[in-house]
Amino acid sequence: MELPLFDRVDDLVHALCPESLGQLHTRSHRRGVKVWFDADKSPREHYEAQVLARRHVDGADGVALEIGFHAEHPKPQQNQAAIDRAMANEKSWRPQLGDEAQAAVFFDAPDWRRISEAWFEPDLDDPELAFEVASRLVDYLSALQPHVGDAAQRA
Repeated sequence: MELPLFDRVDDLVHALCPESLGQLHTRSHRRGVKVWFDADKSPREHYEAQVLARRHVDGADGVALEIGFHAEHPKPQQNQAAIDRAMANEKSWRPQLGDEAQAAVFFDAPDWRRISEAWFEPDLDDPELAFEVASRLVDYLSALQPHVGDAAQRA
């Protein structure tokens, strides 16, 4: 029996992620996977790959797959500070992530912030999708964690 998509992504992230980034923690579920480092409990700043209703992303019907870094503190200014720390080092991570990585308000939560990208209408049954998602998520981990790592350990 084949594992569900995000369980496969979880396994692949563990296989692909450089150990130098810290102690990797993950939690997968039917609609996504959450990734963080060092803290036992998922902090407010973490990484995710998840399926979203496309209406939250661009207003269209269908689904989107979002991959990237999230800042989900209760106060918007804390979230913006996390993004500002990463953006202060944009020249070092932008070549790895490219223009697809957008720093913005989170799609359906106006107090949260993100540096992420969305893939529209992915084939969730494609056997190659788990590797593509995990690989891209590890790109975000490798590129951003050196710039947001200390903050990501705060709950």
